[in-house]
Amino acid sequence: MKNIFTLLLTVLASVSMMAEVSVSDKTVLLKLYNATNGANWNTKWDLSSPISTWYGVVLEGDKVVSINLANNNLTGEIPSEIVNLSDLRELNLHKNGISGIIPSALENLKQLVVLDLSFNKLTGTIPSSVGELNKLVVLELYMNRLSGELPAQIGKLKHLETLAAFNNELEGQIPSSLYDVATLKTLLLSSNKLRGKLSAEIAKLTMLENLSLFENQMEGQVPFDLEKLNNLKEMNISYNQFSGLISRKLAVLDTLNMTMVNDKGVAILLDVAMDIERPLVSED
Repeated sequence: MKNIFTLLLTVLASVSMMAEVSVSDKTVLLKLYNATNGANWNTKWDLSSPISTWYGVVLEGDKVVSINLANNNLTGEIPSEIVNLSDLRELNLHKNGISGIIPSALENLKQLVVLDLSFNKLTGTIPSSVGELNKLVVLELYMNRLSGELPAQIGKLKHLETLAAFNNELEGQIPSSLYDVATLKTLLLSSNKLRGKLSAEIAKLTMLENLSLFENQMEGQVPFDLEKLNNLKEMNISYNQFSGLISRKLAVLDTLNMTMVNDKGVAILLDVAMDIERPLVSED
């Protein structure tokens, strides 16, 4: 009788281990594994072991709340089913070989705080549904092949602190809604194809510490309103087509001292205003 009881406990424990994750969440994890060539990952999942032991997966109860598979040799595409992980707070696939597009139905990931898909081979546009990720703090999409415009819906992310989308093929203008994200501390949009002016509304980003618009095709007067950003520690807006006078303070703050490209493709330095005590206003 004692042996039977022990056997029963063992069976129950095994069942509990197998049932530690909801069926729907486990299905998504297996989709991710298969879609990104899991057999060739640097650190593979032992599919016969409890999911709590799978590399980069964090559970709370029977739900997956974090997936961190950075620098793990993932290839293939992100399965659209990833958006069914409704309790996910972190998705970090940084520095892999993932291609294809960003799943469009991101609005299902209501709990997401960190989305890092940087340093991959992603193409297509940034889905407008990213604006529905109300808890998002970090959005890192840099070093991909993303195209199209920055979606205006990004302005709805009222907790966003980091937006890094440099080294892509983004075009169009910076959406005016972005200047309403008062929590933003890091804005890195360098090495894209952005056009248009830098609005004086940049002054609304009072928490901004790092601004990089280096190597785009932006034009017009550099807004002196940048001087109002008292928390700004790093800035590089050189290698655009900005023109006009700049203040000495902004010239010194810029990493390349406001080196621009003129209409002939020649690198030039913007003129520094000598009378720095005189109030200067932007053209906006």
